[in-house]
Amino acid sequence: MFPVSPFSYRKLAEIHARCEVCDANLVPEPGFYDGAMYISYAFSVALMITSLVAINVLVAKPELWMYLGSVAGLTAVLLPAMLRYSKTLYQYGVGKLKYRGY
Repeated sequence: MFPVSPFSYRKLAEIHARCEVCDANLVPEPGFYDGAMYISYAFSVALMITSLVAINVLVAKPELWMYLGSVAGLTAVLLPAMLRYSKTLYQYGVGKLKYRGY
């Protein structure tokens, strides 16, 4: 589905037009994956809440830089995974793509 490595921050938004294995149409219309931003937003909120709760539990008196650093660092590291999973979930949910093992 994605032409670049998940560890590459270049061209994260690019998607193959057709599946290389089953020839399914992965881009049914222009701007189709704009709705995946809602799923990506939910991932970001879950990541933020999880990291803030973890800091509150693990650190006795957390400072502001701990919150900001952890959220910024985790978001930078997990951005490719969150983007890919949001687009894949959107394709399966809205695009009605079905997985068939070959």
